[in-house]
Amino acid sequence: MVTGYDGTDPGAQDRRLAVRERHLELGAKLTAEGRMLHGSAIVDDDGRMIGSVLILDFPSRAELDAWLAIEPYVVSDVWRRVEIVRVRVGDAFLRGNT
Repeated sequence: MVTGYDGTDPGAQDRRLAVRERHLELGAKLTAEGRMLHGSAIVDDDGRMIGSVLILDFPSRAELDAWLAIEPYVVSDVWRRVEIVRVRVGDAFLRGNT
C-alpha cells in the first residue's frame, strides 16, 4: 500500500492538477497490467485532494521503486511524504480481477 501525502504549501494543488492526467494514465496502465488493484484520492473536509492511497502488486521492492521513479506525483513534487506498507489483499477482493 502506497500512501502519498501532498505538500501543504500554496502551490501544492497547482502541482497536483498540472500532472494529474499523466498520473491517471499511468494508473490506467498499471490497472491493465494487473499491478494496481485500487487507487483513491485522500480529501480534506472541503473535498480538496491532499494525497493518494494505492494498493499495488509488484513482485519486488525494486520494481515498486522503479515505478516510484517515474510516478508523476513523485517526479513533480506533488507527494512530499510517501509511506509504503506491505499488505495482503484478501481473495474476496481479487476474484473480480483474475
